[in-house]
Amino acid sequence: MAAKRYLFTPGPTTVPPEVLAALAEPVVHHRGSDFRAVYQECLQRLKQIFRTSSEVLLFTASGTGAMESAVANLCSPGNRVVVVSAGSFGERWAQIAERYGCEVVPVRYEWGETPAADDLAAALRDTNGARAVFLTQSETSTGVVADVQALAAAARPSGAHVVVDAISSVGAVPLEVDAWGIDVACAGSQKALMTPPGLAMASVSDAVWAPEGRSSSPRYYFDWDRTRRAQEQLDSAFTPATSLVVALNVALGLILDAGLEQAFERHRLLGRACREGAKAMGLELFSPDDDSAAVVTAIKTPEGIDATELVSLLRDRYGVQLANGQAQLKGKVFRIGHIGYYDVFDIATALGAVELGLAELGADIERGVAVTKALDVFAEGAKV
Repeated sequence: MAAKRYLFTPGPTTVPPEVLAALAEPVVHHRGSDFRAVYQECLQRLKQIFRTSSEVLLFTASGTGAMESAVANLCSPGNRVVVVSAGSFGERWAQIAERYGCEVVPVRYEWGETPAADDLAAALRDTNGARAVFLTQSETSTGVVADVQALAAAARPSGAHVVVDAISSVGAVPLEVDAWGIDVACAGSQKALMTPPGLAMASVSDAVWAPEGRSSSPRYYFDWDRTRRAQEQLDSAFTPATSLVVALNVALGLILDAGLEQAFERHRLLGRACREGAKAMGLELFSPDDDSAAVVTAIKTPEGIDATELVSLLRDRYGVQLANGQAQLKGKVFRIGHIGYYDVFDIATALGAVELGLAELGADIERGVAVTKALDVFAEGAKV
């Protein structure tokens, strides 16, 4: 008998049975009327999820594909761009922009710090004519969720396009694309949108479509104009991952039927339960200890314990998959994702596994307290 598997990473995430069932349906042709009806509904639902009346472009790619499309369509070689970075995925913005020949002005923080709007405003005042500002809402390498509403407000007076990596945040924490003046928001299917990896989205504001808003960078597959023209005809510029689109449409329906605000509250409570459970175990948090950390909880390993060894032990012995730290945090922290199709019993399972693993590796922890604390915190929060 195959071992049961538990997926508690910040992406990919667990997929609801209704979405898995949609994946098992017969493959349809992307130019047939049956698929076009689903495609139309999916595109409309994406607008509701992003809280925008503008176009949401859909690509068969990972979320990074949507990020690259933003740079390719907005920036020309030599353009000056400001990148706010406080972790691995902020650095990804800088790397993509540099590959496209942009002059990158970094607003860089220590990993684990939260970006401040005043710092961005000061950097833009010192920068002569920034073309775009690249932000990361949920930095899953650290657990920090930045205040992109304040950051976008700080960027707007400069006239730069405001571009947000919302790959792990859309559907999990509030994101108001139109109300906050965000020009582009990028996302992926495999996070809070509860669908397997393979689809990327980019919401693109009406202002970006003006001729002066375009770039001279070469692009083909990620050409926004080509994709937009096709979607206006309920078509796709290239063969889409039809089964994934069908599945995503089901997932979006589940989220919207339950209510976006309810999704935000559930994620907030799950994050709080996870943090309080970890602290009850005597562990130190790396991610912020506040309700903004609703996507992933990053936890420091006790002295003498290697997070790499802990993550491997839990995966190989118990079928519990957590995430190791990234880059300089590898081996020093482990991360528990709680976005998408998760509930408090998943948090209890993840914390219970951490207790087992740490005890086996020789950590001095009190057994049983983490799960009890997490359940109590969630139950108390749910009453409010």
